[in-house]
Amino acid sequence: MNNSLSHREEEDLMINVRSLEEENRRLREQLCGYSIIFERSLDAIVIFNKNGEFVEVNEAACQLFEMDKGELVGKSFTLFLDLVPPDILAFQQSMLHKFGSFSDELLIKLANGKIKHIEFSMKKDAFNHFDLAIMRDISARKALERERIINEFLFKDVFNRAVDSIIIFDEFGRFIDVNPAFCMSLNLEKAKLLNLSFQQFVAPECKDDFVQLLVELKEKGTAKGELSFIRFDGTVKMFELTMTSNVYSGFYMAIMRDVTEKKNMEIKLQKSEERFRAMFEQAHEAILIWNDYGHIVNANPAASRTFELPLNLLIRRNLLDFIDYRDEKAHHVFELFRKTGEIRDELTFHMPNGEDKQLEFTMKQGVIDGFHLAIFRNVTERRKMEKELQESEQKFRSIFDHSMNGILLWGEGYRILDANPIACEIFQATKQQLIHEPFVHWVPEKEQKVFYKLIKQCEQFGKAYAEMTLLTNKGEQRTVEISLKREIIPNVGMMMLRDVTERKELEWQLRKSDTLNVVGELAAGIAHEIRNPMTALKGFIQLLQGSISEDYSMYFDVIMSELKRIESIITEFLVLAKPQAIQYQQNDVCKIMKDTIDLISAQAMMHNVQIIPDFAEDLPYIYCEPNQLKQVFINILKNAIEVMPKGGEIQVRIQRVDRQSIRVSVKDQGCGIPQDKIKKLGEPFYTTKERGTGLGLMVSYKIIEEHQGKIDVESEVGIGTTFHITLPIERTEKEGDHEARIQCL
Repeated sequence: MNNSLSHREEEDLMINVRSLEEENRRLREQLCGYSIIFERSLDAIVIFNKNGEFVEVNEAACQLFEMDKGELVGKSFTLFLDLVPPDILAFQQSMLHKFGSFSDELLIKLANGKIKHIEFSMKKDAFNHFDLAIMRDISARKALERERIINEFLFKDVFNRAVDSIIIFDEFGRFIDVNPAFCMSLNLEKAKLLNLSFQQFVAPECKDDFVQLLVELKEKGTAKGELSFIRFDGTVKMFELTMTSNVYSGFYMAIMRDVTEKKNMEIKLQKSEERFRAMFEQAHEAILIWNDYGHIVNANPAASRTFELPLNLLIRRNLLDFIDYRDEKAHHVFELFRKTGEIRDELTFHMPNGEDKQLEFTMKQGVIDGFHLAIFRNVTERRKMEKELQESEQKFRSIFDHSMNGILLWGEGYRILDANPIACEIFQATKQQLIHEPFVHWVPEKEQKVFYKLIKQCEQFGKAYAEMTLLTNKGEQRTVEISLKREIIPNVGMMMLRDVTERKELEWQLRKSDTLNVVGELAAGIAHEIRNPMTALKGFIQLLQGSISEDYSMYFDVIMSELKRIESIITEFLVLAKPQAIQYQQNDVCKIMKDTIDLISAQAMMHNVQIIPDFAEDLPYIYCEPNQLKQVFINILKNAIEVMPKGGEIQVRIQRVDRQSIRVSVKDQGCGIPQDKIKKLGEPFYTTKERGTGLGLMVSYKIIEEHQGKIDVESEVGIGTTFHITLPIERTEKEGDHEARIQCL
């Protein structure tokens, strides 16, 4: 085989070699250029391997990460990404794998702890499976952006919160933006204002001024002035404004302050000065203007009349000429005036004609061009009248406060204006609790018709009288005699009150006592007259029952039952009529009650009633007559059983109330007793039962009274009734107890 090349082939080979050498030279130059660009690039250029480690970095990258190239190469990029949330990092990696390139922003934390904000652009597999990243430090730009955002936020905050009106407008005066203060000033919504301009509000007389302000604004960049705006409702607003150019996106800004009130005040001040001059000349009170030395520099005509001197002579005088400066009060008044700068007081002034006048005055320092002002009023006659009135008031107050009856003064709507101590006692309230309250507040609802009738009578005849029930502050009811008198002075009426509750109670007790006396006398006579025939009737009926062969037992049983009932009524009559000596001994009240319950338990079971005892432990013995107490307990327990025809429970509780007494409480589940009927319990022949006589409770009340105790009744209709029997542990010896004690049989 011939290895030699032909001449042509040699030439072709040489051409190829030279071409390759040229290409190689060009590539070296290009690589050199790329190397220069790589090293001198202002942006950081980083080449990563698949593990995210730095393979090659330029100088800008070293400056970005603030590390030498030798320290940076080989480190993982993830070491600088502590501040990047994992989900954000995962998202950026997925976008790079998906699209091959990706651009975004990151926060990196350098080895020295410094934090930088960078923007980056990455290219996957840019150089033989190496990734390329170009990074740029944008920390300064981000800081500027944050500052700009904060400034814009602060501007907006100031813009919206400013008390003064702020308007952004264009060169033609059209509104671009307005703050809430401006909307409030013109009483229009922002959306409507943004379609309008200055020209639509500027008053006609201010049009030229506004044009001149716009010209000045364009020439100098700022302008100040005053404008009057006419609102759509026709009202006029006056503004002081300052305009500035190019403060917001090339627009103009105007800051406007509403000076309407200020201008109005100036106008009012001018008018006030005019009025002061007119008042000074025409005032009825004496007015003096004087200097630090007391010399009068000006005075009005009224002062001439008050100080009994012609005006021209009064102005030459000294104010101190009219008072006795040696007087301690006068000296004190002027010393206080020099210290405080103003004073209001009263002094005696000596007139040139020898007359003394009591003048009330007000003085104020330096109110008129550095001079002092004093206004005087002659109160001589008024002080005399006040003294007489005060003496009259003291007399009335003494009678009012020391009256034996309650006295109320009332005004419009019968509201209480004043109350004396007796009235406060009647209502069991303080004066403060009574005053300003309408009187009807203390009238029970059932009595209000009577009260309004009384008012009508008072309005018709000028006075009225009635007896009615009133409520106290504690909710108690008092019986009061009321006398009304209309307008003892203009718009003030008087009400006289007399508490007759105790008197009514005594009258009721007296009537009850009289009734008991009559019942006792009647009982003695009736019992004597009836018991003898009753004994004969019972004997002959028993004989007749044994002599008749036919079976009439039912009739005889009825006759004997009714005779026994008549006999029991006669026995109760005799309790009231037949006193006899009794012997009190120490006894256990719990045992007495237990014996009573045992005695009456059969009757309770027949009526399906359960008696539940609840006795406190270690109760002391009490001085009593056990048979009498047993009679009381039987009466009350029988009543409790009879008011529960369908059965129920009776709670019997015995407990110690205090160191001196114990209480026996019997509570049933009956129909209850209305409040107005509770007071009548214990009266002769008063009963709530269909076949009752009322004598049982009357006897019980009398027995407990003889034991120095009391019976209280609580009842609620539909719920039940509770009898509270309070008994003393030790008896108090009364006069005559050693001679005889009364027992009601």
